[in-house]
Amino acid sequence: MKNRQFDLVVFGATSFVGQILTRRLVERIGANGDIRWAIAGRNAGKLREVAADTGADVEQIVADAADTEAMRALAECTKVVVSTVGPYALYGSPLVAAVAEAGTDYCDLTGEPQWMLSMIDAHQDTAAASGARVVHACGFDSIPSDLGVWFTQQQAIERFGEPCASISLRVKSLKGGASGGTIASMLNVVEEVRHDHDLRKILANPYALAPADMRTGPRQPNVTRPRPDAASGEWVAPFVMAAANTRIVQRSHALLGRPWGDDFEYDEAMLVGGGPVGAMKATAVSGGLAGFAGMAMLGPTRRLLGRFLPEPGEGPTPAAQEAGHFDLRFYGRTAAGDQLVTKVTGDRDPGYGSTAKMLAETALGFLELDRNITAGGFWTPATAFGDRLIDRLVQHAGITFDVLDPD
Repeated sequence: MKNRQFDLVVFGATSFVGQILTRRLVERIGANGDIRWAIAGRNAGKLREVAADTGADVEQIVADAADTEAMRALAECTKVVVSTVGPYALYGSPLVAAVAEAGTDYCDLTGEPQWMLSMIDAHQDTAAASGARVVHACGFDSIPSDLGVWFTQQQAIERFGEPCASISLRVKSLKGGASGGTIASMLNVVEEVRHDHDLRKILANPYALAPADMRTGPRQPNVTRPRPDAASGEWVAPFVMAAANTRIVQRSHALLGRPWGDDFEYDEAMLVGGGPVGAMKATAVSGGLAGFAGMAMLGPTRRLLGRFLPEPGEGPTPAAQEAGHFDLRFYGRTAAGDQLVTKVTGDRDPGYGSTAKMLAETALGFLELDRNITAGGFWTPATAFGDRLIDRLVQHAGITFDVLDPD
C-alpha cells in the first residue's frame, strides 16, 4: 500500500454527486497538497470539464465501470477508492470485486440493500484476506442513522449504565431536492424485485445485511402507514429511506456482537405534527408514497413517471443545496425505562450537499484508520470508524450530534 501512486481516487467524478464531491475535496485538501488524489470516469472530455469547473488540478483516469481490467488497474493504483457510480447494482460490482482483491479501501453512497447483500456474500472472505476495508452507505443513506444510533447508545451507556433496548429515529425536518441518480437507483430496485420474488423476501428481512449466521431475530417495528407515535407524541408517516437505513443499523449491531441486546429494536419514520392536522398530513404522505410505489411496480406507469422525474445527472441547484438541511431525532429507551433523546443535524441538502461532505470525510478517514483497529472486510460507518468519524463530521462536514434536554 505504501508504494501506490495515489492516496485517493474519486471514481464517477463526472456524475452529479461526483462533481459536488470533487469540488468539496478541492476545498478540503487542495489539488496539490500532501494527499495525492485523482478523479476517474469513463469520458475523458467530461473529466477535463469537471477538473476545470471544480479546480481539481489532479490526474485524470479514464476507466469504464464495466471494464474489469480497468477496475483492477484502478484499484491497484490507490489506497482508497470512493465511488459515486450508481445505480450500483448496474454499475458497481466490478469495482467492488477489484478492491476486495487488491486490498484497497472503498466507500460509496449506495442505498441499495439487495446489491450490498450480494457484494458482502461474494467478497467478504476476499476482503478479509487482502485487508480491504469496504464501507457502503456513506451518504445520507446511512451515516446519520448508523452513527446517530451509535452516538445515542454511547450516551445511554454513559448516563444510565446500559444501552437503549429500543431506538426510534424520527425525521423532524428535511429540505432538499431529488436527483435523477437516486430515483434511477430506487426504480432499479423495484425492477429487480419484479423479476425475482425471492428478492422480495430478502428485502423484507430487517436482518438481511447481517453476517450470514445472524440473519434472524425478533420481529422489528416497521412504520408502513400513518399512526400516532408513542415515542414523540406526534403522528408519523413512513420514511422512504428506512428500508436501507434500518438494515445498516442492524448490520452494525450484529458486527459489534449485538451488545445492545438480542431484542434490540430500531425503526424510522417521519414526524408530521400532532392532532387532527397531523393525522391528515400523515395520511397524505403515506398515500403519496404508496401511490409512487404502485406506479413504479407497473411498466407503463413506471415509464410515465420517467417523463416527469429528473434524469440521471440532474439534481438540485447549488443554491438549493446550500438552502437545504436535515434534523433527525433519536428516541431511546433502556430496558429499565430510562429515556434519552438525541439529535443529528446537517447544514446542507441531505442527499447532495451533506452527502458529499460525509462521503469526503469517510474517504479521508480511511487514510488515518489503523488496520489493527479495523481489519479487512465489509463494515458499516459505525463499525469501521465509530467516534472517529463523528469527530470528523462535526469538525469538517457541518453535522452535529447532540443530546436534548428532557422537556
